[in-house]
Amino acid sequence: MRGMDRPDWAPDTIDVERPSSARIYDYLLGGSHNFAADRESARQLIATFPEIPLVAQANRAFLRRVIRYLSAAGVRQFLDIGSGIPTVGNVHEIAQQADPGARIVYVDIDPVAVAHSREILAGNDRAAVIHEDVRHPQLILDHPDLRGVLDIRQPIAVLIVSVLHFLPDSDDPWAITARLHTALAPGSYLAISHGTTEGFDAEETDAGIAAYQRSVGIGLTARSKEAILRFFEGYQLVEPGLSWIAQWHPDSPDEVGEHPEKSAVLGGVGVR
Repeated sequence: MRGMDRPDWAPDTIDVERPSSARIYDYLLGGSHNFAADRESARQLIATFPEIPLVAQANRAFLRRVIRYLSAAGVRQFLDIGSGIPTVGNVHEIAQQADPGARIVYVDIDPVAVAHSREILAGNDRAAVIHEDVRHPQLILDHPDLRGVLDIRQPIAVLIVSVLHFLPDSDDPWAITARLHTALAPGSYLAISHGTTEGFDAEETDAGIAAYQRSVGIGLTARSKEAILRFFEGYQLVEPGLSWIAQWHPDSPDEVGEHPEKSAVLGGVGVR
């Protein structure tokens, strides 16, 4: 250890007193790559929303099902933007189990996520990790580490899972997905999960977002189903379309449960 709460894999430049959405998510999933500030924020969040760990697990399960679906559809290139901290069942594990030749690039703004991803991917010449911001899609696309792993002339599956709701409308997140669409080859896919206001009244939504921001200290913009569908302009949604994440190709009826809407997260996959 290089300090009370700084493990050897954590870069010295990280502010361990400032919570990170990626590390809070890691804690909610039962991971160990988080700091005291992240754990405290997560505990406050759980006190306000006791079901939030189940939501995080449902979102992770959605990602795993998406990778299996896309692998079965013949996709062999994956770009995971806002990938977070790796846990069991990561994109490269699932995709390369389906085909050892599958290629994966992870992108995240959190240096802990990047540092740990590089540690896991050491020796895997068909995978790479980039330290970059989802708000800079062109820098991601032009990054030499991406170009060294992925061939953008061929179909790629872009994964933006539980990320875009951290961007306010002023960042124009729709321009981000539009730029990616322009760069992708025909036959490429876009997978998104996103917090939603669907099914909740305005007062309930505002109270929930305010509580989240008090607990976590990170902005959140839940959006309507219509607004989330705009991210898929230029794509054809695969069945069942944009749905509650538990309802998207569930492994069993039990996985859906009686109230899939409690996740407050919609997910979908579109093909270009």
